Amino acid sequence: MSRTEGAAGSPPRRGDARPPNLLLITSDQHRGDCLGVEGRRVHTPHLDLLAAQGTRFSACITPNVVCMPARASMLTGLLPLTHGTHDNGIDLDEAVAERGFAGTLARAGYATAFIGKAHFSSNHSAEPTGRCENLLSSHRFADEWHGPYMGFQHVELMQLGHNHWLPERAPGGLHYERWYHGDGQGELKDRLYRQRLPPETTAAQTHHSALPAAWHNSTWVGDRAGEYLHEQARRQRAAGVPPAPRAPPAQAAHAAQAAQAAQAGQAVQPAQPAQPVEPFCAWISLADPHHPFDAPAPWCWMHRPEDVDLPPHRVRDLERRPWWHRAALENTPQGGTARDRCVREQYSRMPPQSDAQLRELIASYFGMIALVDHQVGRLLAVLHDEGLQQDTLVIFSSDHGDWLGDHGLVLKGPMFYEGLLRVPLIVRGPGVPAGRVVANPVSTIDLAATFADYAGVPIEAARHSRSLRPLIEAEGTPPAVAAAPGTGREHAFTDWRLGPQRCGVALDLRGVRTREAKLTLELGSGAGELYDLRDDPHECVNRFGDPQRRGLRDELLQRLMSRPADILDPLPMPVGPA
Repeated sequence: MSRTEGAAGSPPRRGDARPPNLLLITSDQHRGDCLGVEGRRVHTPHLDLLAAQGTRFSACITPNVVCMPARASMLTGLLPLTHGTHDNGIDLDEAVAERGFAGTLARAGYATAFIGKAHFSSNHSAEPTGRCENLLSSHRFADEWHGPYMGFQHVELMQLGHNHWLPERAPGGLHYERWYHGDGQGELKDRLYRQRLPPETTAAQTHHSALPAAWHNSTWVGDRAGEYLHEQARRQRAAGVPPAPRAPPAQAAHAAQAAQAAQAGQAVQPAQPAQPVEPFCAWISLADPHHPFDAPAPWCWMHRPEDVDLPPHRVRDLERRPWWHRAALENTPQGGTARDRCVREQYSRMPPQSDAQLRELIASYFGMIALVDHQVGRLLAVLHDEGLQQDTLVIFSSDHGDWLGDHGLVLKGPMFYEGLLRVPLIVRGPGVPAGRVVANPVSTIDLAATFADYAGVPIEAARHSRSLRPLIEAEGTPPAVAAAPGTGREHAFTDWRLGPQRCGVALDLRGVRTREAKLTLELGSGAGELYDLRDDPHECVNRFGDPQRRGLRDELLQRLMSRPADILDPLPMPVGPA
């Protein structure tokens, strides 16, 4: 199978010709193992149910470990060094974005929408960028503006989504911020925003938020997304699309009408074809559980610190790691404004945490995930109640993970450990086997081709993306299946080129992950790390220079060099830290 064959795809294999609705729900900075179904002590009943009703990918890898490049890759189906947003603070080219899955599906007749945190454009910059998400430019966008943006016809956006700063006041901010202040209670909310609920914590960037959950941005996303789904259901019903359980087929209904008319001696009217109605493709983007770890009540109390599970390897053994690990943690960010450097130092790095602090931090992180799970449950309930469940492909995923204590690290950076690279990926919908787990390495880049495949439209621009549909529909018996050769990926790539403004040193990192192993190479120095995940799942022993693993290293280096050579040159530079 070629890389684009899955994108072009076959027509949807369903009972009628209408392609499915497509609903992508994402969280932010959500580790792939932080689901109840993965064995962690985190409360995710709705996501666990989604996995039981659908197919879960246990080795989904992000193409980049920070927000903007990862999200741009999900939209475009391209690796970061090809679409150009190779680090935070670099705006995604709008022409490239328009050729992603949202613009492609919109041109094919889908109603496309984005609700929540987009982060396709930089928030912080020294000068206005003219983009809606930019703090210095958002005032140019009226309250009535709802897109188009990056291929999405309708958007409802938050500007930041993470509670380091108070929500912007009008005329700045976007839809969430203007809603937040729009009822005249903004000052009260700001006071609550600054307050902390007991018990006090000593963990870095961790507290219990006094802002009521009703005003939290995750609840706002759930509210707005739920209303959007209700509106789509009303629109489809008005166009004659029956809710599930399905009404009798049109031919049977016409036959019954004809029989009744014949008995009454009336003329039989010819059956009228159903009016076409556009399905929807919506990306619902929740900003949790991204740091700071500040779940609101009651979610902040749902997981007791003494009950959470700690990572087995919690030591910063930098002497056993490639040189850039220490450099990234200890060097001083260069260039940019004083504010930029402050953002890098205060919000992107975290000092080592004690076990007690780590328990507090993980408990709050789990609380934020439980809040995400609650919003997912609300949206799944809307699909069920509106009769959309049988006609909607639902995908849950995230942009990247978090170290969360692995190797003594928290947050994210240029160390490609599994907790940071692996993200959740669950698919449920028409024709999707229930309870299946696919262990093949896949990438969030593959979402673009997957959506196009189910929609039955080509998406040649997403040339790094491969449809997940062959893996989903592969022959095999749940719960686990290893797909036949040629039906999916054998490896997944990660790109990150970062300058000294991020962590004080320039790095050109490439990673490749197979089912059995993972290799990261720093191209400038030739240094690398190799982990054999079969006997070292916690990545404790770097085998890059081990003569006994030379064959494995050479195989992965060859795979790494097979990355398409379509790297953008020159690459754009960041205009700010995020």
